[in-house]
Amino acid sequence: MTWWPKTGLWRHTNFLKLWAAQAVSAIGSRITRTALPVIAILTIEASPNQIALLSALSTGPGLLIGLLAGGYIDRSAKRSILIASDVARAALIFTVPVAAWLGGLSMIQLYMVAGLVGAASALFQITDNAYLPVLIGKRELVEGNAKLEATEAVAEVTGPGLAGVLIQVLSGPLALVVDALTYLWSAIFLATIDKPEPRPARRDATASVARDIVTGFRAVFGHALLGPLGLATAVSSLSFGFFVTLYMIFTLDTLGLDPATVGILIGFGGVGGFLGTILVTRLTPHLRLGTAMILFMVLGHCSQLLIPLASGPEWLVIGLLVGHQIIGDGLMIAFTIQSVSLRQTVLPISLLGRVNATLHVLGGGCLLAGMLVAGPIATALGVRTAVWIGVSIGLIAPLFLLISPIRTLHRMPREAGS
Repeated sequence: MTWWPKTGLWRHTNFLKLWAAQAVSAIGSRITRTALPVIAILTIEASPNQIALLSALSTGPGLLIGLLAGGYIDRSAKRSILIASDVARAALIFTVPVAAWLGGLSMIQLYMVAGLVGAASALFQITDNAYLPVLIGKRELVEGNAKLEATEAVAEVTGPGLAGVLIQVLSGPLALVVDALTYLWSAIFLATIDKPEPRPARRDATASVARDIVTGFRAVFGHALLGPLGLATAVSSLSFGFFVTLYMIFTLDTLGLDPATVGILIGFGGVGGFLGTILVTRLTPHLRLGTAMILFMVLGHCSQLLIPLASGPEWLVIGLLVGHQIIGDGLMIAFTIQSVSLRQTVLPISLLGRVNATLHVLGGGCLLAGMLVAGPIATALGVRTAVWIGVSIGLIAPLFLLISPIRTLHRMPREAGS
């Protein structure tokens, strides 16, 4: 196949299997994210409070898994966990169309599916970040993470639209059948990877969940690079929680845009994310690593100022919001690729599960906190003021990098062992 690229990880057969698995399941996960609320509204006539609880359950259990599973991931074969997570998600999602066909679908079932799928997805994500260095080695992590993030960006653009078409043509429950099949596709491709993993460390007789949690937090905050990086990411997540809660209200109610326009605006975020994956591979070789990371985070958060600044004629409002989606998402994806690659490089593989779990809980907890406080602040002070507050919080995040040794990094530090 002369048309296929012949450089870098495009020649790495096992990485391509991981990439093929992730590419399809990433689109499938967007189908579920879109379809579950639609099913709840159209089939069960769920109330706004029930929809809010459904959304919270898709996130909350993942934080619990993050607390409990880090040590287990480090002491287990990671590919097996990835496959099991995919199979579990497929089985759970299949129960929704079956229950709808039998006429027994309820909100209780949707709550359980949302919570358990969210937990399995968190387990998959944490394990996946620990597995990539095992699969491709540490020297190619930036390229590997960039390719995987590019796939996520494309899925963010195409997934919601595809979900809408499937729901329109097949109905919500049958659209979930497609999603379940994507997880089975992912499991099959992961099962064909033939690179053996290092033998997991034996379980220490003194090991416990509490000790694993302490180990994870010590590994993060006892590290000169990861501690500031974790704090910066946590503050960014707190700021993003305001965005998640208020963006639809701000664009639809405050700015008066129609739902179709807002949907297109959100799609531009996926375009920005894809451009960010190109940026990180093209620009960073010409910049010091620390400079690039700080620059991406500073400019990424500054671009959020375009949201509360959006006012005036509709063309200007839309232009500012498109600018935020493309610039902000692009730069923050570029920063994420570098920060994840840095973490995977400086830590031994035997610690990655616990550290990934710690950062997942830290970021997810701050995201949830931002979501919970944004509503009351908007009610008390107004939506635009609350958006300004959320954006201002984000501007604090880069300060943790500016006062840390990250600012002096020229390139990726020396690799840690396994």
